[in-house]
Amino acid sequence: MRNPDTAGGGERDVLVRVDNLTKKFADLLVLDGISFNVRRREFLCIVGPTGCGKTTFLNSLTKLYDITGGEILLDGEPVDLKRHNISYVFQEASTMPWLTVEDNVRFGLNLKRVPKAEADDRVDEVIKLVNLQKFRGYYPNQLSISMLQRVVIARAFVTRPTLLLMDEPYGQLDLELRYLLEDELIALWRRTRTTVVFITHNIEEAVYLGERILVLTNKPAGIKEEIVNDLPRPRSIADPKFVELRNRVTDLIKWW
Repeated sequence: MRNPDTAGGGERDVLVRVDNLTKKFADLLVLDGISFNVRRREFLCIVGPTGCGKTTFLNSLTKLYDITGGEILLDGEPVDLKRHNISYVFQEASTMPWLTVEDNVRFGLNLKRVPKAEADDRVDEVIKLVNLQKFRGYYPNQLSISMLQRVVIARAFVTRPTLLLMDEPYGQLDLELRYLLEDELIALWRRTRTTVVFITHNIEEAVYLGERILVLTNKPAGIKEEIVNDLPRPRSIADPKFVELRNRVTDLIKWW
């Protein structure tokens, strides 16, 4: 296996260091000494069995949960949401119903007091990338679930976060919509070069999106294997190499 810190387009420095991360809820051990790095501008997918602790990891990373042991460093410092620019996309669409599509997307830029001309340019760019130009004046109750998730993802990318965490954002969508939104997501990531950590239980989705895939064990979760995914883009699910990698990840999750 190639060195993940030099794969996928040359050497990149490490943005996130996770060292011996451990999380317990009372006597229940959920995360068992997890250690890995996330490279700057990387698209990292994390897969594992349902209930193995994937979401617990993200919640630990954002300080929603206090960790039991180990440390998580961002740019060499303990994660601090007051100092570090981190965005989080949840499984359910989290739009603000009283704001239009455009105002939802613009919300974080207003909080950060980004100058209006720059904010206008950023909003226009991401709304175009997620194909919501015709709906920018609509309210959330006028949109489908897939459109709502596009709004949330556009809002996350428009602030150009240092780190974007995504927790199964397409889990409620059918396959055809998932592929469409995944292509839009890759376009946003390539345009902004934001570092993305993407949690999913869908193996095909992980192979389609990720530059690298972390396969977790069952609870208490550890890392079973790291896989560099250097399949060229755009990726085809019918490509024999795609199928081979998908089967490899499936076998890792299936056999314990």
